[in-house]
Amino acid sequence: MRWKLKLIRRRLFSRATQRMHVRGALFWPLRWLVGAVVLGLSGALALWAFEWGKDIAGLDRAAKQQVIRLQGELTEAQARLGRAQAVADTAESLLKAGEAAQTRLAEQLRQVEAENLALKADVGAFERLLPSAAGQDGVAVARFDVEAQAPGRLRYQALVVLGGRARQVFAGRYELTLSGTLHGQPWTMGPSGNASPLELTQYRRIEGVFEYPPDAVVKTAQFRVLDAKGAVRASEQARL
Repeated sequence: MRWKLKLIRRRLFSRATQRMHVRGALFWPLRWLVGAVVLGLSGALALWAFEWGKDIAGLDRAAKQQVIRLQGELTEAQARLGRAQAVADTAESLLKAGEAAQTRLAEQLRQVEAENLALKADVGAFERLLPSAAGQDGVAVARFDVEAQAPGRLRYQALVVLGGRARQVFAGRYELTLSGTLHGQPWTMGPSGNASPLELTQYRRIEGVFEYPPDAVVKTAQFRVLDAKGAVRASEQARL
């Protein structure tokens, strides 16, 4: 009988122990889950308390106001920078325009100086010629220059003056004649058709271009002034 009781106790004790062991294994995951939920709620509560306290203290509003103020200052600085850049661009444009105008003025000044030198040379030749021509009421070629620019193209310049004390007008014409060789033979070329008209009171500078056969070799050029009747009043010759 005692043996049977002991056997029953052992069975009951072993079953109770097995049941308690199974219940303990199933309870721990639930405990971890509950702990995680509690921790999450605590963190959320702490964050809400921090934000609420910061709002009460006015820190968030001050930061927002400072950001708005800084944005306004940045916008104003950008506007000032834009205005300064516009002024700089305008100044640069005016400077470039001034430099271009200065360059043009310098070029015009050089042209005027060259024209003045040529005019002085013409006046000097005219003054030298006037004493000999005074009282004769004659026409003279004070200067005659020629320059070969290209084969078959000759540029000439002449200064024609009118002597005499009384103011008078000369009406006539002038012509240019070239002499040289063409294909080894003597060659001469005068004005084709009528000569160019000429009218002057004291002096006149004449310049132009004379074209001739490119194969011709020009050795001399003669400039002649003729009156209305065709009589030669003055002539000058230049060599190339």
